[in-house]
Amino acid sequence: MSQELARLESMVGEFGDASVTREKLKRVTQLGRASMKSAKAVLRLHEALCFLRAYPDDVQILEAVEQFLNAFHARADVRKYRNQLADSGVAGTDITYGFFAEMARWLAARWPERLHVVWDEVEDAEKIESCLHLLAHYSETPFFDEWTYSMQRWCQLLAKDGEADGTFLVQRFAALNLPPMVHEWLYQHMGLVLCLRGGADTPSRTRAKRLTGPIRFQGAPLDRARPKLAQALLETDFEVREVSPSEGAHWIDLAREALVTRSRDLDAFSYGDPNDVRVVDFKDGLVFVAVGVEPKRRLLLEAVYAFLTLKNGVPIGYVLNSALFGSAEVAYNVFETYRGGESARIYGRVLAMVAKLFGADTFAVYPYQLGDENEEGLRSGAWWFYQKLGFRAKHAPTLALMRREETRMAKRPKARSSIATLKQLAKENVYYHSGAPRQDVIGVLPLSHVGAAVSRHLARTYGSDRERGSSECLDRAQSLLPAHSPETWNADERQAFERWAPLVCVLPNVEQWSPAEHAALLSIIRSKGGRREADFVHQFDLHPRLRSAIVELARTAPPSS
Repeated sequence: MSQELARLESMVGEFGDASVTREKLKRVTQLGRASMKSAKAVLRLHEALCFLRAYPDDVQILEAVEQFLNAFHARADVRKYRNQLADSGVAGTDITYGFFAEMARWLAARWPERLHVVWDEVEDAEKIESCLHLLAHYSETPFFDEWTYSMQRWCQLLAKDGEADGTFLVQRFAALNLPPMVHEWLYQHMGLVLCLRGGADTPSRTRAKRLTGPIRFQGAPLDRARPKLAQALLETDFEVREVSPSEGAHWIDLAREALVTRSRDLDAFSYGDPNDVRVVDFKDGLVFVAVGVEPKRRLLLEAVYAFLTLKNGVPIGYVLNSALFGSAEVAYNVFETYRGGESARIYGRVLAMVAKLFGADTFAVYPYQLGDENEEGLRSGAWWFYQKLGFRAKHAPTLALMRREETRMAKRPKARSSIATLKQLAKENVYYHSGAPRQDVIGVLPLSHVGAAVSRHLARTYGSDRERGSSECLDRAQSLLPAHSPETWNADERQAFERWAPLVCVLPNVEQWSPAEHAALLSIIRSKGGRREADFVHQFDLHPRLRSAIVELARTAPPSS
């Protein structure tokens, strides 16, 4: 079977040739019924089938692929190599990971009998045991005082029948009702490593699919050409559709499952807001699901959204985007199985979508995406991918190094940058401007200085009594913005105003703004706690006085170290 499997792998990305399509169908049918001789071969077959599910040639191939994937968990070779297939995302296999608090809580609620602690990988069980009295009822404390058990045994004794030890700990920590940041710190401090044991309905890459429209078959070769971004940004032939909160919750679940099955965690999905979900449909099988963050988790300034990327309903990657000042920081990820597809073309569409949703004309890529402390990015030459698209650093030494490399490669066309050189290049952000280059953009403006200005004000006036500072800043902000009617606002909007109040107090010359500018500022703050955080971005960018004030604060140096 090894030759047949290798042949299928070699042709999965070939389209537009009827003879190749026929051979694909033959190989899929043959291999789908065969038994693989190793866990590696099982996984290779799985990945080929998953690719063809996202990029099917025709209905016959799609039906064959779906038939085999839907029954993949029941294959004899999957059962035989189940342990070796752990963390692969294959249906029915285990997933072990140090999930963050919110993702762990979601898993515990969905699969309470399957979420177990991997005690061998917990570095210090005594940390958990030291919190034991917090996890039980006070009336149980005499039991703890007189008996000594391992933490694993305590969980068995304290949990109800059918409740896994991971679920018990995760839910008991959540029940402490601590402030969110304290709860997350305490949870991470425990160092729990959890295993979600595979079952009939646990997350898998095998079954992951949610259609939004008809299947678009791949009848022509894939477009692997590098896009011209100036042209790609002009694309407007896509539909943005709002969804109900219930549908939004389903999309967020799919996004979380896509990450869980790849042993990843992303706050923007973990804290996704079902009320702030939209589907962006490019009408050719490519869909992005935009997920906003729940209001209590939003940043003070930038708006953060995560996007699940789907091809014919199959999750093939994700995007993380932060927007403000008509600019966007875009982190782009294509899952490994699908990197032989249309990654470059899809990236052009990502930027077109971000430009429309957030009014961005400048795009930033941060160092990690370029390879800084990211070995995969270095090996793939990610920095040159973005450079050839037109992204440039603003850092003069990095530009000089780029030019030296270009000169060297012009003399030796087959030359490549060394890993050491790529590490140097990847240390700085790169930018693409579809309009005139400017400096008031994400990544150039040190927005941390805005927080430093607030800290200076609170420290100088209130010191350790931040609670009084918060109250008095709130009173002053309300007096500056007299149109504020908190009784007509919901809890999220009031929270946004409370968070912004100290910043309002330090905005340069805010007292001299016109009534219309004050009213617009009030509306902007309210939108930070509103249903859709993207509205905040648009309103912020249309307020010249506020933009200038934030730029001024950002350009004020913080205290020296």
